[in-house]
Amino acid sequence: MPLETPTQPVNPRPAPSRRFCVAPMMDWSDRHYRYFARLISRHALLYTEMVTTGAVIHGDRERFLGYNPEEQPLALQLGGSNAQELATCAALAQEAGFAEVNLNVGCPSDRVQNNLIGACLMARPDLVAEGVRAMKAACDLPITVKHRIGINGRDSYEELCDFVGQVHAAGCETFIVHARIAILEGLSPKENRDIPPLRYEVVHQLKRDFPGLEIIINGGLSQLDTMTEQLQYVDGVMVGREAYHNPYLMAEVDRLFYDDQRPALGRIDVLNAMRPYIVRHLEQGGMMHHITRHMLGLFQGLPGARHFRRELSSSLHRTDQPLALYDQLTDDMSRRLAPRDCSA
Repeated sequence: MPLETPTQPVNPRPAPSRRFCVAPMMDWSDRHYRYFARLISRHALLYTEMVTTGAVIHGDRERFLGYNPEEQPLALQLGGSNAQELATCAALAQEAGFAEVNLNVGCPSDRVQNNLIGACLMARPDLVAEGVRAMKAACDLPITVKHRIGINGRDSYEELCDFVGQVHAAGCETFIVHARIAILEGLSPKENRDIPPLRYEVVHQLKRDFPGLEIIINGGLSQLDTMTEQLQYVDGVMVGREAYHNPYLMAEVDRLFYDDQRPALGRIDVLNAMRPYIVRHLEQGGMMHHITRHMLGLFQGLPGARHFRRELSSSLHRTDQPLALYDQLTDDMSRRLAPRDCSA
């Protein structure tokens, strides 16, 4: 069947809850991290790394669209601006079983700007609207947009409302808003995550002015109490670096955001649950550090956390028995935590 002819599902998947989302993060939120994160939270909506439409259409489909079923609910984030290509990728996302397709209108890197991808598209709401309209026509999945509150040269609240209004008119109901502007010249992507000031009040005002839209707030969120407070003003939160560097933060997400009172897996249980996944990866020819590099922060703030990080990041590369080292670390951390951490 040609790519341009999407198949329509008989029973479309219900829309995922976005009360707590783990952000798409280049080089971080790959399928190994997502499998690991899903062990900690049953409900958090996970996102892929951004993948360009060209990579999906012309590249290795299994690499860019493959995932483990356990990762669901899972959203695909696309980078692109060509409406036909976006439509083709949205149809492929539906065929692959994703729960959502998200368009990146927030990445400030020079490399993506040159290809009309990311935050530079905030200056082209007409182009974003055209892409959203094409994706909506190509699939039955929710189509969402992740963007900044503005870019340099187009950073007024009126221009933000114009952007949201045009894209909403094309069929987008959910906007994930990073509460900073993006500086498209002179700052690196990393600096763009820190230097422009956070302006949560702008996102809150956007929700007041567009009460019928689903508004998810993103940017600088690191404390669970701050995240839950945001639900007074918006519909959900998206967390990036904190969910990566301190992943066990997500152990409270199901209870706080989804009223699921079932206990989360303890940290040692997570290590044990990851072991069969690691074994399968090794049997398929993969390297253990492809997975364990995402697990370094599991014990952040607890006794032995530094030892765990050092052994898993350094000693792992010097041993010819990585699974034995993993098992030894599991035993070590279990002994360290047993007297004081009942969640171990």
